[in-house]
Parts: sequence; C-alpha cells; structure tokens
Amino acid sequence: MPPALATNARVHVTSVIDRRDVAPGVVSLGFHAPELARAARGGHFVMAVPPSGEVASVALGIYEARDDRMSLLFFVTGKRTQELAALRPGDSLSMFGPLGNGFDLMVPAQRTTIVAGGVGIASVLLAAQELLQRGSAVELLYGARSSHYLVDADRFAELGCEVVVATDDGSAGHTGFVTELLERRPKPQSLLACGPSPMLRAVAAVAERMNVRAQLSLEETFACGVGGCWGCVVPIVSSSAQAPSFPPAQRGGSDTVNARICKEGPVFWSDELRW
Repeated sequence: MPPALATNARVHVTSVIDRRDVAPGVVSLGFHAPELARAARGGHFVMAVPPSGEVASVALGIYEARDDRMSLLFFVTGKRTQELAALRPGDSLSMFGPLGNGFDLMVPAQRTTIVAGGVGIASVLLAAQELLQRGSAVELLYGARSSHYLVDADRFAELGCEVVVATDDGSAGHTGFVTELLERRPKPQSLLACGPSPMLRAVAAVAERMNVRAQLSLEETFACGVGGCWGCVVPIVSSSAQAPSFPPAQRGGSDTVNARICKEGPVFWSDELRW
C-alpha cells in the first residue's frame, strides 16, 4: 500500500495567531486554518505564498494540526523564508494544501522508530501523534548540528515518545550521526524518517540490513508543488504503486521510472527508491 495521498488540496487564506523563535534561525508560525488543520496528516506539506508576491511559493511541511490551528516550522534560509519569518499575529498568509503523499500508518506496529535530522523534525510530529494514538510505542532518534538545534525534543518526550538524540559537536547525546544510533537500537517493526538526503540514504541502507521497510520523506526544493513542472524527480521501480502513469514505460526498457517528489511523494518506500 502506498503512503496516504492528499486529495482535498485547495487555497486557504489563513491568519497568524502565534509565533516562536525556537532556535537560532528557526521559526514556528501558528495559523488559524480550520479546514487545513482537519485535512492534514503526517508527511503532508503546503505551498506558502510570501505576502509580497515578488518571490515564488515555498514548500513547507505541516508541523502541527489540531482543532482550528495548524503550524509551520522552518529554517530561515533565503528571501522567501525571511518574508514568512517577518509575519506577526494578525497577518494573513495564503497556502495551497495539504499536498503530497503522507506516511502510511494503517499497518499496525507495536514499535515504531522515527529518525529525524535537522528541520526534518517538522514533518514527523503528526505521524508520531497518530502512532501513539494507535497504541504503538514510538522511539524518536533525533540528530542535529548541536543541542541548540534539537527543536522541540521535549515536546515529543511529553507526548510519550522515547527520545534519543545525536549531535555533530557532541553537545547533547551521541556524538556523531543519528543513523549510528539507528544501527545500535533494537529492530523496529516500522521505520519512518525525514531529513537531509545523505541521512535518508543511510537510513535506507540500515533498513535494508535490518530487513525493515522504511518510509522516507524526501526533502526537495519544489517549483510548483503539484507535479506540473517535473522539476523534482527521483527514480523508483516501475512496479511501485506510486509510479506515475505518465510518461508510459517503454517495453523492454528500464525497470525504473521518474516519480515526482511533490506529487507521488514526498514519502516513498526505501526499497522502491533507485537513487
């Protein structure tokens, strides 16, 4: 079964209700967005339209979604995110979403491991909440450059997750890569991950050795966010349920096809990727 596809995307005109500077250069914005909050699932994202209209929309993972409120958590890295970070309560923002395939959480799992790297934490909170509600024990392996960037780690612990951290500089937890923690932990029944591509490749390799199917939420810069431009493709096996039907596979050709991360993804099964 492929991850869960969002089929009710539309433009939402939202208003900012709260703002947090959660780490140096990392901002959380909460919005009044009732319909978007109700539709969002773990792994979905939105295309946020910077208020000036002078720069393209930016894709951001949905962090929180409860009642009438949803939020975005992001690094301030360029003009688009600088505009968003300048928003204050009362300001409005248009978003298109929810978009993409989220995590497939329908298969029961007594124990699930989530691996998050950096701002990849923004795409896994909703999944962790749903898994806990379904009765799964959830372990979060969280890696960052330093302790300053272990954003909201205590939030996951308060929910009931077992949180184990790794930092590049050794300022908290394991010194080194978060994937080194994964190799040392007990084998999970279910494995989810979101973070930089090198980390996701390493998670895929560990999952293969463990004989566990992992769901990877790929990070990419999206131009359109809806699959129209084919600018964010990744090769997957043509037999995948997420393989696009266009362009058609050629008889006798390759067993891989290009899938759009924004449309068929961003969540893919690790054993179906050919990257």
